[in-house]
Amino acid sequence: MGVVQEVKNGEFVESYSAASLANSNKKVTGSDSLDKDAFLQLLVAQMKYQDPLEPTSNTEYISQYATFSELEQMQNMSASMDLFRASSLVGQTVLLKVTDSAGRTTNVQGNVDYVVYEKNKAYLSVNGDLYSMDDLDTVADPTYLEAYKLAADWLNIYNKLPAYENLTVADREKVEKLDEMYSGMTDYQKEFLKDEEVATMQKYVTKMKDLVAIANAQKESEDDE
Repeated sequence: MGVVQEVKNGEFVESYSAASLANSNKKVTGSDSLDKDAFLQLLVAQMKYQDPLEPTSNTEYISQYATFSELEQMQNMSASMDLFRASSLVGQTVLLKVTDSAGRTTNVQGNVDYVVYEKNKAYLSVNGDLYSMDDLDTVADPTYLEAYKLAADWLNIYNKLPAYENLTVADREKVEKLDEMYSGMTDYQKEFLKDEEVATMQKYVTKMKDLVAIANAQKESEDDE
């Protein structure tokens, strides 16, 4: 698996993706687990150097091999589950926590575009880069993300309103937009807003109606003259 790294001032700059893949490869190459070939080599060595006066029984050899086979099956099953889980993440929004070689942890958020499988491991493509499944921290629910974004948009308008006593007809569009957005929210989406924020908005809406009514009355009076 190729990794492209930025070069700055003649030195490699470790990207989040490169750090993630490096950590993943380190776990694979530095693993303390034994594969079947390594186990068989140890078994042959044990038979070769055993005490001829007190040889290990065939039953014990069979028990050791059976235990290893069971462990290998469990590892293969775990790997298969990881691959299946990775496939189910395509299209989902995820949060990755990547630790670089200096020990700094950085959050990477984005949608999983596709999954790459290599050496029985899965790698997630997020924001155009590959990351190890080991760095997966959170999978966001689409309903939650929609509610969060809607609340953020609502608060963006809310925070631009003037103080209550300084409210004028010029702020009508903002106030009516807030009221419209809130009315269109589901009960779940409304939970992302504080009660005091909603109460303040309702006060603004009431005052704006009064200001608009006064402005319209003045305009009609001027037209009559």
